[in-house]
Amino acid sequence: MQMRRQVLPALATALALALTACGGQTPQAANTPAPATSAPAAVADTAAPATQAPAASPAAQPSPGGRIQTIISRGNLICGVNSVLPGFGNVDSTGNFSGFDVEFCRAIAAALFDDPTKVEFRPLNAQERFTALQSGEVDVLSRNTTATLTRDGSVGLDFAPVTFYDGQGMMVRKDSGIESLEDMEGARICVQSGTTTELNLADQFRSRNINFEAVIFQEADPTFQAYDSGQCDGFTTDKSGLVSYQTKATNPDDHMILDVTMSKEPLAPAVLQGDAQWADAVRWVVYATIEAEELGITSANIGDFAATEDPNIRRFLGVEGELGAGIGLPNDFAARVIKHVGNYQEIYNRNLGPDTPFNLPRGLNTLYTEGGLLYSPPFR
Repeated sequence: MQMRRQVLPALATALALALTACGGQTPQAANTPAPATSAPAAVADTAAPATQAPAASPAAQPSPGGRIQTIISRGNLICGVNSVLPGFGNVDSTGNFSGFDVEFCRAIAAALFDDPTKVEFRPLNAQERFTALQSGEVDVLSRNTTATLTRDGSVGLDFAPVTFYDGQGMMVRKDSGIESLEDMEGARICVQSGTTTELNLADQFRSRNINFEAVIFQEADPTFQAYDSGQCDGFTTDKSGLVSYQTKATNPDDHMILDVTMSKEPLAPAVLQGDAQWADAVRWVVYATIEAEELGITSANIGDFAATEDPNIRRFLGVEGELGAGIGLPNDFAARVIKHVGNYQEIYNRNLGPDTPFNLPRGLNTLYTEGGLLYSPPFR
């Protein structure tokens, strides 16, 4: 096995990687790997033009309130999603989209139209997603995207609240004898190019003084397939992605995810900067799912709260007050979201919970009252 020491990429390379995805692809993605011996810095230099999003056109920066009016006039929401990551964003053979991120698209459509089906899903790979927002091709991005300073400042995104607190992990074979990153000296690791995952891998192994060889691919599916076929000793991406990809393995039970977190990956929907009202609308739709869970309001029992005298719940459901008007939404937008899509717990359990193939523990993605990080500001 050839071994070499990873070198920390140059500052310009780090910036290019920071602008790109943690993983994912569209079905049309190329399957050709980059040379296995290429250093991350060299690959990043090659990938940078594809991931450096161009400046937004004037049409993509509507005046305050403009995006909501455009969506209403069009009659549907256009949402950028993943299409090959089961549990988060996936499309079946009949064209039906499903997944955790997909459901937040439906929640926004429900808030706007009182109809969660009034949404067009636009599959986007890691390189396309930011350009699609900047050009106005999509109204919102809900596609396992990490909120970072660079994406906020340089790319010009407005992030909604974090919907999934994640972190980068490592998958290995159970019979490999690998129990920690320190056991991976000289290992070959499959990783997608042009991603924060690639940069985090280099940083983590350099800081631990571990030599490794990166086997680099342009798209996520071929990256995992190479690992599954035995070309690599490890496969790295967000832990949520590892759980999803394990279900695609030839023999899922032959693999395990190491008990290590290599980075912080707060995943959140995003819109383009320049329309504060639209950003607020998306933000408070996400908060509505969290607040509903805290209040114990579900899609099944929301009717029981119609006659409540609790002023907090009455404001939240739009029975009294005019909270929605300030962000361009109907006053009962939260009630619409819960009625059609459910609260955060319902969304999570339906896509990632105990009754799914993933059975992913909520961990940090629980309410603050239960030791998690989910917290909604007051609806008042």
